[in-house]
Amino acid sequence: MSLFCLFISSLGYGQNTASPNQAPTRLSVVSDTLYLDITQDLAAQLLPFEEIAKIAVAQSPDVRYENEVIVTQNVDYKLSKIAILQSATGFTTYSFGNQAIISNTSFGPDALGQIANGYRNGVGLQVSLYDLLGRNQKIRQARANYQAALVRKEVVEKQFRKELITVYQDLLTAQRILKLRIQDEQAALAVYRVAEADSKSGRMDPTNWARVTNAYVQAQSGTELARGELMKNVYYFETLVGVPLQQLKRK
Repeated sequence: MSLFCLFISSLGYGQNTASPNQAPTRLSVVSDTLYLDITQDLAAQLLPFEEIAKIAVAQSPDVRYENEVIVTQNVDYKLSKIAILQSATGFTTYSFGNQAIISNTSFGPDALGQIANGYRNGVGLQVSLYDLLGRNQKIRQARANYQAALVRKEVVEKQFRKELITVYQDLLTAQRILKLRIQDEQAALAVYRVAEADSKSGRMDPTNWARVTNAYVQAQSGTELARGELMKNVYYFETLVGVPLQQLKRK
């Protein structure tokens, strides 16, 4: 699984425990995963979807399995055309010595002739009526199985593409939501800093200070949830495509 480095210059994901007079610091560290810029649209950084889909289809175990089924059915179809030959047998013998064809006549045995010495070759064929009459049906059945395997592969590929489209769109949406959450947290942090200064100078009562602190914590929580959702979609997308995400970057 690849690492997905989120390049965020103004925010990090390390967090200190906040006291009433000290804001949690989330200032300048980069996160743990992805070699793409999280502040930019991922669709512009990755290969076009059709290219990604071709890679994913080629890597898919389900599609590869259907390819092997097609090969098997195609072989069965070809074998069905020559299956009748399994009833045929060939032989080769060698004859030697004095071999005569003898016929019995009223005058006694009579040698009709000699059979020349040498090899004897031949083919014997015994075909049952079932094999003879059912041959065309067996061929049609084998061909239908082969065609069904082709259709089955097409169905599997379409289902796979539908799932890939869903995960791809979820990934892009999760990245955009995280970007909005980061902006929201930055705004909450700015309000927090002003409120912190007012609290220290005594210009803000504890109730308002608590409300501002809670709003900032909620913004932090929203960012972490959005980040987790993005990472989940990244790993799911990588698993589905079958290659690390950095290999799908535009060059």
